[in-house]
Amino acid sequence: LTFTQKKSGPVHIEVRFETGEHGDGDPFDGRGGTLAHAFFPVYGGDAHFDDAEKWSVNSYHGTNLFQVAAHEFGHSLGLSHSDIRSALMAPFYRGYQSSFELDEDDVEAIQALYGQKPYKDPSGGGKKTTTEAPVEPGDEEDAELCNDATVDTLFSSADGVTYAFKGLHYWKLTEESIAPGYPRLISRSWPGLPGNIDAAFTYKNGKTYFFKGTQYWRYTGKKVDGNYPKKISEGFAGIPDNIDAAMVWGGNGKIYFYKGSKFWRFDPTQKPPVKSTYPKDIANWEGIPNNLDAALQYTNGYAYFFKKGQYYRFNDRTFSVDVADPPFPRPAGYWWFGCKSETAGGMTTAFKPDGNNEDRRRNNPNNNNGVGTRSFNSAMYVLLLTLALVAL
Repeated sequence: LTFTQKKSGPVHIEVRFETGEHGDGDPFDGRGGTLAHAFFPVYGGDAHFDDAEKWSVNSYHGTNLFQVAAHEFGHSLGLSHSDIRSALMAPFYRGYQSSFELDEDDVEAIQALYGQKPYKDPSGGGKKTTTEAPVEPGDEEDAELCNDATVDTLFSSADGVTYAFKGLHYWKLTEESIAPGYPRLISRSWPGLPGNIDAAFTYKNGKTYFFKGTQYWRYTGKKVDGNYPKKISEGFAGIPDNIDAAMVWGGNGKIYFYKGSKFWRFDPTQKPPVKSTYPKDIANWEGIPNNLDAALQYTNGYAYFFKKGQYYRFNDRTFSVDVADPPFPRPAGYWWFGCKSETAGGMTTAFKPDGNNEDRRRNNPNNNNGVGTRSFNSAMYVLLLTLALVAL
């Protein structure tokens, strides 16, 4: 990280010292309790410190600001808590260390996300890095997903990784296909979690919630939190059992649940969390079908809806399914799971993919095939978004 102090204007990471309730739904508890918290990159990466603490520098008295800040900025960069007690990213404060060094676990974790830091060649050869080239997906298609691209749920974790669940297995997605080494068993990576999940999402507190039948589970990373599973009626009052899909919509940060032809908006900061005006018709999301399989707020800022091996991309500006060429819905097997066949996932495509696969880059905001071709001025955008939020 390179730190530059700014008194005004946009910043990459906002660092704040606050007390008590400070607007993010996670109030501080005074001296000696929670020291600080930070948001993962997908939620902006901001870091907040409890101003009630007695912060210190180079002293055994008080709480060492440097060590706590280094831990929180680790979260801002995408690191979860570590199981290694000597690691900076262990979930507790160990006290001031006069000769502080990162644990090997911390180094490996951050380099897994960003690679090793480039260095200047002392011989004058310029910048070099020992970061190995990324492993490319194999040539073989995933038989299970390419024969039937229907999935149970998709979600992005707190560190920005997107997973697809189906039956007892899960897949890790890259921008263009499936990562090597998948599928894997859900139960081995998320101990205690059953297969055939109904829905899942990661909330802004970094917790991932899984739903099945009448119950839900809450995980921190891939570790189940205590006293779970719980009944949906207890933790998500007003939300029905056996939901079809769920997501945290980027348009307003609220949680949306879908079942049959209806949807519910859940806001844990309100009482009651579900207003009396819900449920509402899914038809309010113009072009999105009923009886969904999955919903996903993807890392590129768009919401995606999946049904029977096909998917729809939602445009927040027009508040309808996006207009693009080829049109939506599209086959999820080809566009999400790296299947090469025009009938991948059992759904016939209405287009011929070009040879360079540029149109498969879901995360490219400059790709008209992926984003659409309409443009709007600022006033129209504000008007449409305001009307949409009123409808939802």
